[in-house]
Amino acid sequence: MVALVQTVAYLGLEARGVEVQCQVAPGLPAFNVVGLPDKAVAESRERVRAAIAAMGLSLPPKRITINLSPADLPKEGSHYDLPIALALLGAMGIIDAETLASYIVVGELSLDGRLAATPGALLAALYASSADLGLICSAIHGSEAAWAGNVELLAAKDLLALLNHFKGQSILTPPETGAAPEPVYGPDLEAVKGQETAKRALEIAAAGGHNLLMNGPPGSGKSLLASCLPGILPPLSPGEALEVSMVASVAGTLEGGQMSRQRPFRAPHHSASMAALVGGGLKVRPGEVSLAHLGVLFLDELPEFQRPVLDSLRQPLETGEVSIARANAHVTFPARVQMVAAMNPCRCGHLGDAALACSRAPRCAANYQAKVSGPLLDRIDLHIEVAALSASDLTMPPPAEGSDKVAARVASARHIQRHRYGDIDARTNAEIDGDALEKYATPDQPGQALLKQAAEAMRLSARGYTRVLRVARTIADLAGTAEVGRIHVAEALSYRRQAPRN
Repeated sequence: MVALVQTVAYLGLEARGVEVQCQVAPGLPAFNVVGLPDKAVAESRERVRAAIAAMGLSLPPKRITINLSPADLPKEGSHYDLPIALALLGAMGIIDAETLASYIVVGELSLDGRLAATPGALLAALYASSADLGLICSAIHGSEAAWAGNVELLAAKDLLALLNHFKGQSILTPPETGAAPEPVYGPDLEAVKGQETAKRALEIAAAGGHNLLMNGPPGSGKSLLASCLPGILPPLSPGEALEVSMVASVAGTLEGGQMSRQRPFRAPHHSASMAALVGGGLKVRPGEVSLAHLGVLFLDELPEFQRPVLDSLRQPLETGEVSIARANAHVTFPARVQMVAAMNPCRCGHLGDAALACSRAPRCAANYQAKVSGPLLDRIDLHIEVAALSASDLTMPPPAEGSDKVAARVASARHIQRHRYGDIDARTNAEIDGDALEKYATPDQPGQALLKQAAEAMRLSARGYTRVLRVARTIADLAGTAEVGRIHVAEALSYRRQAPRN
């Protein structure tokens, strides 16, 4: 007899259908799993055997063959345990095989039959909803899967509870969607003394989704400014929250089915590897740049990162996605991030202070900053110098403007952009290109003249030129002006890094 159960394989944020075929045939007792399984899938035989034994059942003394179709698609992960077990129970005649055909099944089995947590339940639920099927998963992921909307969910604590449900001896209660907790923000901008230029740049970066680099000595407040950014960013829309939650689901970091509307803020250590930052590994998982999707990726001590690791960000910052190529699969993760970076001017950090600078200045500064490649710096829209704070700055009263007032202006600018780009694939000014850039960000005649003159004097690349236009468009939005003027272009140019001269 052959029983069929539907499950999924995860390739990035894509769930592909996999059919688990179980045949129980006469022959020498054996239990084989075929269909390009990885080590975790091959080991499922022992977990399934033990879980079925925990219910007081035994496998028939026959030849059991599990085929995962399509056979040329790599199968990774422990979520194949439950579909294999149900397919086997269906082939043994314990569960009606026709009933199982209307569900997508995912879940890992413990030796005592309990269903353990596995990544990707939300993706499986969305796939089941699109295929007009139900979903069987662990009770741990019930509230997470419920966010998929109109899909029949069976979330069981163990295999026995699932068997009793199909036998009609007890009914599983449909799970409710997980709670959506209130966003938790970092420090308020009121905690930042002085640094008005830096705070203005932070506001522009938040309003347009622009990349920002802060360069200054130790203790000048660069990390504090970056930690204030979540407090002025607008919350995620429901659609964006679902995108972010899908990445978290694949990564296994969506706890308790809670879907937050707070934008991600990721701050990896400078010792992070390339796989940790952009994704990959033996079992391909999203990296920090994807976990920060639609949020902020903060890179502190930028030159301390390995240069190949930093250069791996060049493609994601340009295209908004990460493509990871492996011999057996190509996986793509979203990576629309706003990168905020901080660095010291040199290794000792006191380049501009003659009393504290090391004896190798200024050559040590050139060597230190050369660790960051020019093409990566060219992708950063705003470059600012954060000066050291004096004792008089620290004794100043708190600034009159806190994060709430700045956040209101940022929200207003984002509202303008959302309506302006409603019919194109762009959310913020930082994402516009081509016709949209020419239509919405072309400055007036005096602004064009200034930009042309500055482009020649500053030796702007084509990428740098367009990024100046995007920043100028954001500055105009903050001012509530429909047209980009000379004053907006001038301020945008002041944040642009000049190309080094030979």
